[in-house]
Amino acid sequence: MAFLLALATAFAGVPAASAQGGWAARAEEHPEVATETDVAIPMSDGIVLRGDVQRPADADGNPVEGRFPVLVTITAYNKAVLYRAGAGVMGDPGYFVKRGYVQVNVDARGTGSSGGSWAAFSERENTDAGEVVEWAASAERPWSSGSVGMHGPSYMGISQLFAAANRPTGLKAVFPQVPAADTYRDVVASGGALDVGFIPLWLGLVTGTGLIPPAYGPAEPDNALQMYLSRVQGATGFTAPLLLSATLGLDSAFDGPFYAERSPINVVDRIDVPTFLVGGEYDLFQRGTPMLFDRLRERGVPTKMIFGPWDHLQASTGAGVEDAGHGSLQELQLRWFDHHVRGVPDPALDSDIPPLTWHEIGSGEWHRAQDWIDEQRATTFQLSGTSLPGAPGQLVADDAEPGRSIVAPVPVSGLCTRSANQWTAGLPNAAGLGKLCADNRWNDLSGAVFETEPVAEPLRMRGPINAHLNVSTPTGNGMLSVSVSSVSPTGEVDRLTGGWQVLSHRALDESRSRYLDGQLIQPHHPFTMDAQNLLRPGQIAPIDVEVFPTGAVIPTGHKLRIAVQAYDVPHLLPTVRDLPAALSPLTIHTSPEQPSLLTLPTIPATR
Repeated sequence: MAFLLALATAFAGVPAASAQGGWAARAEEHPEVATETDVAIPMSDGIVLRGDVQRPADADGNPVEGRFPVLVTITAYNKAVLYRAGAGVMGDPGYFVKRGYVQVNVDARGTGSSGGSWAAFSERENTDAGEVVEWAASAERPWSSGSVGMHGPSYMGISQLFAAANRPTGLKAVFPQVPAADTYRDVVASGGALDVGFIPLWLGLVTGTGLIPPAYGPAEPDNALQMYLSRVQGATGFTAPLLLSATLGLDSAFDGPFYAERSPINVVDRIDVPTFLVGGEYDLFQRGTPMLFDRLRERGVPTKMIFGPWDHLQASTGAGVEDAGHGSLQELQLRWFDHHVRGVPDPALDSDIPPLTWHEIGSGEWHRAQDWIDEQRATTFQLSGTSLPGAPGQLVADDAEPGRSIVAPVPVSGLCTRSANQWTAGLPNAAGLGKLCADNRWNDLSGAVFETEPVAEPLRMRGPINAHLNVSTPTGNGMLSVSVSSVSPTGEVDRLTGGWQVLSHRALDESRSRYLDGQLIQPHHPFTMDAQNLLRPGQIAPIDVEVFPTGAVIPTGHKLRIAVQAYDVPHLLPTVRDLPAALSPLTIHTSPEQPSLLTLPTIPATR
């Protein structure tokens, strides 16, 4: 319950700001909203989903006759919680309806008041998403013009991508906020270790909202027991076995068909409708959202992205989106849907809003670009010497000194960091506790630290980062938790981003890795059971750590820092199988023969 209250608090509405340029949001056309709850939406396999249909209404609350463009949102968090009981939890529910749209909010299969059993983005659920759009676009709906858009954050954003990949009749545009691309690497097991911060909270949220009594078929009271039993089956037949298998280091702990089916990156090449993405630099899906943007842009799909300084809850509500200079979240959505769904000409849309608008950590400035990776150049620093407590090693351009730095297994590393807020979806920030752990200097004492001299001119970067570390350990396994930070002249450490890598999962798939100027900036590891390979005790091996993408600057006079720990709590923990090996120290080696490197996608100073 505390989690739900915090979630509701964080989802409070934000004030709107006027968009820049000549565009202005339309005024309301209809004074009221008429809602029909739990409308049956039959699926092709016989299961019935339920949706709330909100239509423009007159001053007396009577639905206005006529056909309107339709906006669809599919949620696993119980529409009665998000849109009815907590009106405004997901923003003003009548904003679009009063401006001439029909809004359809649908409970995903096996959640809320919909039938079936929940299995999070299974092939069947993803088929449902396309069928819901076709239902909303059908001429059989007397209120539908046949033109449909989709919007919503997180789970609702991912559903949009799977719906669009099905290419349903009538879908014209989508607006996913903070969607995942690769569920395994983005959040479930970053670097091959298990997420124990967000995933249990998320599974509990879906299961908990599914057990709220009003969801048990208020339109079909005779089916209440059957619906209740299906929710219990979802918890015992999907959630519990998934968690147990992953924890024990069995099939669910490894990448494979289960996660491939649930990863939008594997179907993104089938998406051809205009797509507007919102991503967060401290978001759960910090890695995945830019990857989706890249792939869509490569294929020429009309795509835009705003990438800002937000955690998951902040980016889900759109709090701060207006700072990017294009208007509030709902104003942006209205403009996007008016043009692509309603068919209103908007010749200034592309000139007003570039493909990419991104926030620069360290300066607070907003920048525009055509692509996520375009003007950058690969810049590599060498780790040099030995890191000791209170005496960092160096980051140098060349001529690194030999050294050996011990990383002790400190199981509380990460506990008071920006990572802790990020991987609990922003709950500490929502509770007003985020600022207590904004300075990373104390956490860095629990590992090995290497940093540059104060930079003589700003060092700007945008994109993913690779930490190539030569490592040994007496047990043959363990985890590297890497943070990249900016150190102020007075010693405050601003954690920009992080990455993680289990040593036994070091196998590199070069064909799926990303290179810039011939240098690795985004390694791709298979994370399969077959690819896992323990080190020999004392063996020194190169480990490429994928450090999640960021947009940031190291200001003049500040230092660039890399810190390495063996844990990142409460984010990640080893499986039961890997736990004994993770209790030993790691050694980072720096020498010309076994170099340890940090490679950044930097932006030239002449930009």
